Amino acid sequence: MTRRWRRALTHEGRILAMALVAGLPGTLVALALLWVGDYTTRLQWTLTCVILLFWASFSFAVREAVAHPLRALSNFLAALREGDYSMRARGARSDDALGLAMLEVNALGKTLREQRLGALEATVLLRRVMAEIDAAVFAFDAERRLRLVNRGGERLLGQPAERLLGRTASALGISGCLEGDSPRTLDVEFPGASGRWEIRLSEFRQGGLPHQLLVLIDVSKTLRDHERQAWQRLVRVLGHEINNSLAPIQSLAGSLQSLLLREARPADLEDDLRQGLAVIAGRAEALGRFMTSYARLARLPRPRLEPLAVEHWVRRLVELETRLDVEVLPGPPVQVRADGDQLEQLLINVLGNAVDAALETGGGVRVGWSAADGHLELRIEDDGPGISDTANLFVPFFTTKASGSGIGLALSRQIAEAHGGTLTLESRRAGRGAEAKLRLPL
Repeated sequence: MTRRWRRALTHEGRILAMALVAGLPGTLVALALLWVGDYTTRLQWTLTCVILLFWASFSFAVREAVAHPLRALSNFLAALREGDYSMRARGARSDDALGLAMLEVNALGKTLREQRLGALEATVLLRRVMAEIDAAVFAFDAERRLRLVNRGGERLLGQPAERLLGRTASALGISGCLEGDSPRTLDVEFPGASGRWEIRLSEFRQGGLPHQLLVLIDVSKTLRDHERQAWQRLVRVLGHEINNSLAPIQSLAGSLQSLLLREARPADLEDDLRQGLAVIAGRAEALGRFMTSYARLARLPRPRLEPLAVEHWVRRLVELETRLDVEVLPGPPVQVRADGDQLEQLLINVLGNAVDAALETGGGVRVGWSAADGHLELRIEDDGPGISDTANLFVPFFTTKASGSGIGLALSRQIAEAHGGTLTLESRRAGRGAEAKLRLPL
């Protein structure tokens, strides 16, 4: 019965009922004493009305004192829900239960206001970044309907966002971009542009529902720029080397021709011809070697992977080096799947450079290896003069040796990368000399 009574009455009704019940005993006692005593009828009715009015007024005042702050608090919370964080609750104080509640609500409003401002600033920044980046950004919901697009996406599809939002990926002609691996590169033609695109897909949740984020990056211009730079470097290198060989050949040919056209030929004409032809033959041979070296660098075949014992591979190639006694540091008995011929060429090039450097200073060379994290790390240390120019170490045809071709390190790094590994060369941090590191997957 009590529970039904509580459910039937509102909070204000319960407070009013409790106030009436609290004042009922005193009111009944006062009225009983008033009507039993020897008082005039007029006085009895007057005092009865005063007592009843005071009892009812006090009960309603108690109800209002409890309900009014709650209504104010409700209005404040409703304002927070609507996004109005400028309101502040009055009567906030820490030495009162109701004041403490108002104090916490004010603190909540301040916190929500700061978070709202931060979210708005972050949203504005995100929209500005999305509008300025060259990549096309699309967001699709679970039904593959477009919910977000930036300016790049508008230019790509050739329509404003108002006509794109809400349409399906199939209707937009980009449903194929939402399937497959990520990232990947495809040649796709869109209404606003065509070329090669890098496609990146990711998932996110908004409102508890899954969404897909599609980013399309035009890599055609970047590839063309890199291709043009590569051709320019190639033309510069080839032009430099060919001119270095053709200039003396042309000069000697002209000089020999002028000697043959003289009416009075000198007595040492045959010697001059022999020497000039020898120089021409030497320059032509040097040019032929250069072109062969370039062809070798440009036509590296794909590696044929087979099991290769690291210790056997290292010790066999170290024994081939007769100019210096190379020290082999002990390492774990591991194998790699690699092309033995290509790795032999790599180790010959790097080990030869280390020996050349060590012979300049009378130092030594050490070779060691270790295995960790599923990779083999081969180290070649020398006690040479170290590396002065690290920027051009792996530039093709760049060499500091008088008889060097400039393709050894470039070819070695190309072999390492073809095996899924890396090759680095730098000066040693402890002691003089240089250290080469070859890292290959086990």
